[in-house]
Amino acid sequence: MIKEITLQELNTAKFIHEKMDDIKNAVGGGIAINALSGGVDSSVVTMLGHKAIGKQLRTVFIENGLMRSGEAAQVEGLFKKLGVIVEVIDAQKEFFAALKGITNPEEKREAITQTFYKNVFGRIVRESGAKFLLQGTILTDVDETVAGIKRQHNVFEQLGIDPQETFGYRILEPLIQLRKDGVRAVGKELGLPEEMFRRIPFPGPALAARVIGEATPERIETVRKATGVVERIFKNTGAFQYLAILHEDRVTGMHDGKRDFGQQIEIRCWNSIDARTATPTKLPFEILEQLAREIVREVPGIVSVTYNIATKPPSTIEAV
Repeated sequence: MIKEITLQELNTAKFIHEKMDDIKNAVGGGIAINALSGGVDSSVVTMLGHKAIGKQLRTVFIENGLMRSGEAAQVEGLFKKLGVIVEVIDAQKEFFAALKGITNPEEKREAITQTFYKNVFGRIVRESGAKFLLQGTILTDVDETVAGIKRQHNVFEQLGIDPQETFGYRILEPLIQLRKDGVRAVGKELGLPEEMFRRIPFPGPALAARVIGEATPERIETVRKATGVVERIFKNTGAFQYLAILHEDRVTGMHDGKRDFGQQIEIRCWNSIDARTATPTKLPFEILEQLAREIVREVPGIVSVTYNIATKPPSTIEAV
């Protein structure tokens, strides 16, 4: 049983000091690796590891073809300013090969998990000789996985999976007692810029979690373009998270006065504190109209834009 540290209980300076000591003691004189995605959790754990063991930590960004537009260059540049060298590794072909033909949500997540931990990351770890993976798992990831709501890609021991035996390295999870609000507070204390520790959450399976059905390169590109529009228009709403989802069925639309079959984008925008529960953000209708116009104009093939108004539960923040 993991003992939760709530935001009210959290002493950020003490927490950072203790976790830095834990990382130092575990790694000793060896090498640890961490995969930085640019999300809040991975950014915070990267900075924590960097402060704890410095050059003994090798930080990599896995370009899996499923990230937002320009993500790798943006993350690499931001962390370079903080003194952290990020190595970008192109593994797009491997991930899309693993996802080919898969439409079941849990099977997609499992394909991404295995490709990341066993194939791509496993290869990096073997080549480097590292014995430790530093990872930003948080308590909500564990809760949702154990409850069977959805398998989070970064949860293993709670499912009876031994990473050392399965992948060949030990996983260190210094943030596992925290939820998102606590992680943000630790990020602020570590000196991360606000644009990092206040960034909206992004799923471990990346945009594959926002494509219903098969996550092909073409369908990922469609949802990537829609995501860019959503994040640009909603960035000042103060919402906890906002996202675009590409539906599987083609829907009826019109073009030049004639019937035209196209695709549908669903928009979700949430108010939440820790992602355990969430309510749809009550946005002005003018913003929703602007969003629909721009998505239809900028994303080829889209003829329908909808807005989700169901709460979590019974809905979840991500679609799949």
